Amino acid sequence: MLNDLLNQETVQLTDATDLSWETAIRLAAKPLVANGSVTEQYVNSMIDVVNDQGPYINIGDHIALAHTRPENGSNRISLALLKTNHDIALVNQYHPITLWFVLSAVDSESHLEVIKQLMTLLTNEATVKQLMAASSAEDLLTIIHSRNE
Repeated sequence: MLNDLLNQETVQLTDATDLSWETAIRLAAKPLVANGSVTEQYVNSMIDVVNDQGPYINIGDHIALAHTRPENGSNRISLALLKTNHDIALVNQYHPITLWFVLSAVDSESHLEVIKQLMTLLTNEATVKQLMAASSAEDLLTIIHSRNE
């Protein structure tokens, strides 16, 4: 499932150095808005939740998993990834992020397999180091797909 969701259309890499965390989430979610998986309302809600709840989406060293409630504009299960070649402070300097995942779910259970596969990927230290060192979207996809066959 992870290999189907993370593909050439949903994985991006940027060298931009002037991104805010809000802009990073918007950029990461852009492919999901473009393909109709989520609405702009969903993107705004992800940002609002971080503003209200703090950096709870920081799920690991340099890793964020942005998401919000399905009723805020999710149309189907989807996942996107933006790798920034520079750390971006999520809310404050104590939460530097480089891998920005955006998850969309339609209910409380149907996305659990995606979460399981993503956590298997992201709890492998060697894999995370490779993702952090990747220099193109193609490299990211090769790493993800080779670890999730």
